[in-house]
Amino acid sequence: MLRELSAPAGARVWWVDTAAYRHTVPGSLHVLDARETARAAAFLREADRETYLCAHLALRRLLGEHLGVAPGAVRFTRGPHGAPAVADSPWRFSLAHSGAVSLVALSRAPVGVDVEALPEPGTVERVTGALHPREAHEIRAAAPADRPAAFARAWTRKEAYLKALGTGLTRGTAADHTGAGPRPARLPGWRLTDLVLPVPDTHRAALATRAGGAPDRPPGTSPPPPATG
Repeated sequence: MLRELSAPAGARVWWVDTAAYRHTVPGSLHVLDARETARAAAFLREADRETYLCAHLALRRLLGEHLGVAPGAVRFTRGPHGAPAVADSPWRFSLAHSGAVSLVALSRAPVGVDVEALPEPGTVERVTGALHPREAHEIRAAAPADRPAAFARAWTRKEAYLKALGTGLTRGTAADHTGAGPRPARLPGWRLTDLVLPVPDTHRAALATRAGGAPDRPPGTSPPPPATG
């Protein structure tokens, strides 16, 4: 049901397959809070609802194990940019969904994870221009058959990094070069890792973790003013 993936030291990542995990849903809905329940009810497609529920039930189970509490006792809050976080805990988490698969990442430092199905060529053509100029060049320089994988590498690395920063896509997709090539780009104070998935032919995934000394705020922003009074 839950399959742990190889990840760098300081982070743990699990693969959640909706088809294999959905049987746990009916008997576990009571552990979700009001926000999660409302969000699940808002999905129009049953498949999307099942994937959301499986991911959140897995998240609560894993956090409960790490915190030493029941899954239903895990409480969530929101960060400065609206990113979800665990209330009153050093544990950080990140969730990602794509079709019937999800990833859950846990760490005691800022962490972000993303998973995406390989896009159609038309999507690559339309969206590549929204990426960092170096990424756009790397994708367009690849052979046409290799461009969907290059695009998926760039997008998952970027989303994982932006999640770890806590800004999400509000920071923009062209601001940072995370790379579209076989290896992630280097970002000062951060580590980008391409994850090895059980479905390597159809999906790509990436993890972003903070290295020692990296700031909690995004690059190019000012620190908060000192407290007064």
